[in-house]
Amino acid sequence: MLDLKNVTTQQAAMEAFFFGYQAFTAKADEMLARRGLSRVHHRILFFIAKYPGLSMKELLAYLGVSKQALNTPLRQLLEMGLVESLAAEDDKRKRLLGFTAEGAKLELALRREQAKLLQRAFGEVGEEAVQGWLEVNQALGNSYQGGSAQG
Repeated sequence: MLDLKNVTTQQAAMEAFFFGYQAFTAKADEMLARRGLSRVHHRILFFIAKYPGLSMKELLAYLGVSKQALNTPLRQLLEMGLVESLAAEDDKRKRLLGFTAEGAKLELALRREQAKLLQRAFGEVGEEAVQGWLEVNQALGNSYQGGSAQG
């Protein structure tokens, strides 16, 4: 167990996390930037892919943001023809989010790049380290109170 009371150890752990996250997001950020999109758009695409047909309310809960914060990036994805908003069959006032063919293609390309990076890193460190990494990230996610939905 790392001694996180030691400043040097704290900084080393945080630096590893920072550079790991930077590497994880770099290629996806580059792919998004070519379309004038950013990481917030990627998060929206990620959750629509994970939960096809999710409602705006559900998306807001997963992202842990306000309706106001979601409005502009979601509208951009809709206007670019990457995401579609359809009326629910049971309640026409309820809007369900899904991909257009182009949106699904973009999300898959982003996910493939990140999956390749994870696959390479996981192959280097072995099963026990991967399990520990998953547990640490799940614990971090579970400690976050801003987002009310866990998936």
